[in-house]
Formats: sequence, structure tokens, C-alpha cells
Amino acid sequence: MTAEWLVCANCAGRVSEGRCAVCRAELARLRQTRGPWDLLGHPGALIALLVGLAAVAWLMARPA
Repeated sequence: MTAEWLVCANCAGRVSEGRCAVCRAELARLRQTRGPWDLLGHPGALIALLVGLAAVAWLMARPA
């Protein structure tokens, strides 16, 4: 989850815990705005994408 490290200025708790109304509102907003491109923010997914692109480039550059 993207809100694991966020700290609420209202209650000084983690936003992911949803202690107060401000935390819960921010958590709901974060869940709504998550999209398919959030996966690319994950280091493992980014490395897998780069390895895949390198493999395709290598296959395309090979002589037939």
C-alpha cells in the first residue's frame, strides 16, 4: 500500500491505520487514484520490464 509511510498531521498516526477522519479520507483518496501505472513504481516490476525490453531488443537484433 502506498500510505504505509505517511504520518497524519491531525492525529500523528500512520495514515494506513485510519485513526481519524483525515486519515480515512486520505486513505480513500489514495485507493481511488491508484491505477495500473502504480505497478511501475515497484522496483521488482520495473526491473522485470527492463529485462523484458532488453530480451526483445536482443531477439530483434539477432541475424535471421
